[in-house]
Amino acid sequence: MYTDLNRPPLDLDALRKALVSSGPDGASRAPYASLDLVEETGSTNADLLARAADSDLDRAVLVAEFQDHGRGRHARSWVAPPRSALSVSVLLRMPGLEISSLGWLPLLTGVAVVNALRSVAEVDASLKWPNDVLVGGRKVAGILAEVSQTVPVPSVVVGVGLNVSLTEDELPVPTATSLALAGAATIDRDTLLRAVLRELAVQWNAWREDGWATAGLAADYRARCATIGQPVRVSLPGDRELLGVATDVDEQGRIVVLPDGGGEPVAVAAGDVTHLRPRD
Repeated sequence: MYTDLNRPPLDLDALRKALVSSGPDGASRAPYASLDLVEETGSTNADLLARAADSDLDRAVLVAEFQDHGRGRHARSWVAPPRSALSVSVLLRMPGLEISSLGWLPLLTGVAVVNALRSVAEVDASLKWPNDVLVGGRKVAGILAEVSQTVPVPSVVVGVGLNVSLTEDELPVPTATSLALAGAATIDRDTLLRAVLRELAVQWNAWREDGWATAGLAADYRARCATIGQPVRVSLPGDRELLGVATDVDEQGRIVVLPDGGGEPVAVAAGDVTHLRPRD
């Protein structure tokens, strides 16, 4: 029996009914083949990666009410109080996808999360390159994609951590927020999880049906990216730093920065971006 009436558990039966195919041929037209819920784990991404290694698992969803070793980019940790957030990972196999395009999956997931939050939570969500989800300039969700295998079929586990009901005192860093703090229209986690997973399926299926082409996906990403047009500081590998204005996200998913002081635009594939105050 849960004790926090403001943070009820997820309804596994209802989620499966809404999201999981009912028959071997997928006759229900639901987007996922399986959905499992655990009370506690270290990392849903790590768990799905382990399952994928010895199986043909595909379109599999794993959700945790609490994870104590949640992972973000650059091996950063992410922990939230039980049932205060959504911690969900999805395993997707992508036959025919070029290995060079694997990096688009976390960006696609960012588009899906933004769409879902704008729709059901009614918040002005946007993306900070590459895949932080912002509301009011503060991070409400993070995304981490990890490759399970590249041959014979590229397979990736993509995880989403979404702050739902965290209070100001529970936020991991001052630059974070939660849907509750942002005044979202709903903080019902069942509603939010259904919306995120359905939108992820919509975006992923559209990408697959487009032959894994990136032009349309890049346009959708740019339309939701708050980094474009912003003065930024990019922390690069090797303790290097780039200051300038972000002008674009190219079709390789790189952020393009026009350096301060002039020079040619620089396309950055990996780095930490900080949005700076607009210059007078």
